[in-house]
Amino acid sequence: MEHYDGENDYMHQEDDWDRDLLLDPAWEKQQRKTFTAWCNSHLRKAGTQIENIEEDFRDGLKLMLLLEVISGERLAKPERGKMRVHKISNVNKALNFIASKGVKLVSIGAEEIVDGNAKMTLGMIWTIILRFAIQDISVEETSAKEGLLLWCQRKTAPYKNVNIQNFHISWKDGLGFCALIHRHRPELIDYGKLRKDDPMTNLNTAFDVAEKYLDIPKMLDAEDIISTLRPDEKAVMTYVSCYYHAFSGKQKAETAANRICKVLAVNQENEQLMEDYEKLASDLLEWIRRTIPWLENRLPENTMQAMQQKLEDFRDYRRLHKPPKVQEKCQLEINFNTLQTKLRLSNRPAFMPSEGKMVSDINNAWGSLEGAEKGYEEWLLNEIRRLERLDHLAEKFRQKAAIHEAWTEGKEDLLQKQDYETASLSEIKALLKKHEAFESDLAAHQDRVEQIAAIAQELNELDYYDSPSVNARCQRICDQWDALGGMTVKRTEALQRTEKLLETIDQLYLEFAKRAAPFNNWMEGAMEDLQDTFIVHTIEEIQGLSTAHEQFKATLPEADKERLAILGIHNEIAKIVQTYHVNMAGTNPYTTINPQEINAKWDKVRQLVPQRDQALIEEHARQQNNERLRRQFATQANVIGPWIQTKMEEIGRISIEMHGTLEDQLTHLRQYEKSIVNYKPKIDQLEGDHQLIQEALIFDNKHTNYTMEHIRVGWEQLLTTIARTINEIENQILTRDAKGISQEQLNEFRASFNHFDRKRTGIMDAEDFKTCLISMGYNLGENEFSRIMSTVDPNRMGIVTFQAFIDFMSRETADTDTADQVMASFKVLAGDKNYILADELRRELPPDQAEYCIVRMAPYTGPDGVPGALDYMSFSTALYGESDL
Repeated sequence: MEHYDGENDYMHQEDDWDRDLLLDPAWEKQQRKTFTAWCNSHLRKAGTQIENIEEDFRDGLKLMLLLEVISGERLAKPERGKMRVHKISNVNKALNFIASKGVKLVSIGAEEIVDGNAKMTLGMIWTIILRFAIQDISVEETSAKEGLLLWCQRKTAPYKNVNIQNFHISWKDGLGFCALIHRHRPELIDYGKLRKDDPMTNLNTAFDVAEKYLDIPKMLDAEDIISTLRPDEKAVMTYVSCYYHAFSGKQKAETAANRICKVLAVNQENEQLMEDYEKLASDLLEWIRRTIPWLENRLPENTMQAMQQKLEDFRDYRRLHKPPKVQEKCQLEINFNTLQTKLRLSNRPAFMPSEGKMVSDINNAWGSLEGAEKGYEEWLLNEIRRLERLDHLAEKFRQKAAIHEAWTEGKEDLLQKQDYETASLSEIKALLKKHEAFESDLAAHQDRVEQIAAIAQELNELDYYDSPSVNARCQRICDQWDALGGMTVKRTEALQRTEKLLETIDQLYLEFAKRAAPFNNWMEGAMEDLQDTFIVHTIEEIQGLSTAHEQFKATLPEADKERLAILGIHNEIAKIVQTYHVNMAGTNPYTTINPQEINAKWDKVRQLVPQRDQALIEEHARQQNNERLRRQFATQANVIGPWIQTKMEEIGRISIEMHGTLEDQLTHLRQYEKSIVNYKPKIDQLEGDHQLIQEALIFDNKHTNYTMEHIRVGWEQLLTTIARTINEIENQILTRDAKGISQEQLNEFRASFNHFDRKRTGIMDAEDFKTCLISMGYNLGENEFSRIMSTVDPNRMGIVTFQAFIDFMSRETADTDTADQVMASFKVLAGDKNYILADELRRELPPDQAEYCIVRMAPYTGPDGVPGALDYMSFSTALYGESDL
């Protein structure tokens, strides 16, 4: 009885309804209609009703029946007599029952009810309504009238033109009733068409809809409410309470249905995650399968342009094609971990991907891809170096061959001439000396022929694509050289045979020839050297070439003296010829070299010297630019490399240290992730510098130990690590919230995990985990420990992450909330039965989720052979599978 004492005060206050005065006629009319309809809504359940509220309750029989219907309890046996004493006895039994429910009846006696006192009869009915229809209403720690008013305010809050402050004038425009119906059953009323200035339409719409669709009888008249300045509060409160009970019962059923929908939604979401994982894994593995053969293709190209195109294609792969796949791989691992966490939280078995699609399989395939990628890049650079070397050698071969062929042009004809047969003695001697000069020239060209052969051999060894034409040209030069040697020997022998016939010799011509030939060779060699192409890779190499060139220029004054001396010999010959009128036909019989040719070649040498100077200066500038590129790249790489390492270490410390809540750690990690993503422009800038270095064909950098490959790998690992760490913290939050783990428990779990994580890697191996379990009091055999490991390490990698450790510990301490929720849902849907029909599920659940559940009901048979029915065990198995439920 104490439970209702607080409410007695409220009922006492409600009793201030002018007991000593007559009711206001308008209010009395409203109360009569409302209370009569309210009583009949309950009496209909017993197959009867009342017509006149003060007359039909006088004998107490229907009053007792009303109380039995609304309370669900049996009252004392009524008196069936027609006498006044019998009627008073029945009414007293009803009043005593009301009093037994904690209701204090003031000034209401059985005699007044029997006498048909309208005021007392209405007061008694209002007391019954308060006790059985309003008192038990509870909303946000308020009850009875205040609770009902708060419920109305909460439900009508979204409607701007509705302001419920009481149970009289706030309802006169009818929008409050329409808002309550529309809030719970929007399909019944087109609320947008209602107008505040048309209360009659609003009230009649609400009353008609409530009676037709909600089984709420029409307890009020729209005309009475509109015509009354202040509608009767009790009548309105009674009618509104019927709305509350109609919708609150529906809400309980919806809550049970929503609980089932939530379970079905989780199952459907998990299945979708599994399908997404399988598709994403298949696509990624297929891309890797297609890409590796391309990276393993080592078919060399013949030209530098073709190899440069391959290098550009490889850069496009690195810059455009691979980064999205890195993101897909990271997202695949995140989806897999999230799915496993959700399955564990739902007490579902761990997800096992299809054969060959495990995370470890993808990691192995990715490792093969990166291995092929690294080997492909090294091969590309080596091939470019090889082709560069080949192009240089081929050009050098062509230049030397052209010079030699130009020198040998006409030499065979010269050696084969038989002019000595008809020559005079002086002519023979001249021919002999000329031939000696030729032999000297021939010997001087021996080095060039050997160089040509050596270059051809090197081109063959380096697999030059045009080796056949090089070999053919080299063979022609060698064959011609051998022929020249043989013909030279034959001509020497012929001249020596006729030497005895030749006694006159012009020493000046001979001296000219002897000095002009080496000087000519020197000039030709100088021109060849000055026009020789060069390739260098460092400042030191170009400085060496510049030093050698300066040394060469230092010899030019001495060479000029030699030139003047040779020209002096020629001038002396001319002087002698002119002086002694010697008939020499104006030519030197010992050599084809003439002063004009010497001067022309000397001018050519002088012309080539500044050109060589300019070429060396330009190459020196290029090498200086290359050195600047090296230093520029090294300056950034020496900052970015340690920065990535530092961030990796900081992320590792955040993931294992216990600073703040999981949300704090997650916020901290996301700030780190943001700062890392904001660092991406520096990586891109370094990529641009690296591209400039590659385009400049720079292959080494002594200013840094970091290569672009190191930076790329470190950057990708950093992005993967921060994403994986954030995912682990998010999964820990999911586990904590789902299992109700406190922050102190999480700290204890983390402390235990860190203590046995001896290597400080953020994971425990199997032995460390076993030691941790033993220290916590587990009595482990091999079979039990194997069972636990299969739970925390479904991938059989031999490690235990902190997330798996939390899942294991939370399962060990989990309560039976899930089973209780399933039982509650079953009872709400089943009602008084001990089974649920498929049609009931279709009525309470959305169509797609109802069919989802019914499909899983198919294997089960209801009790007593009822078709399409489920008992509790079959219901829970259909929803959750074979589990501990």
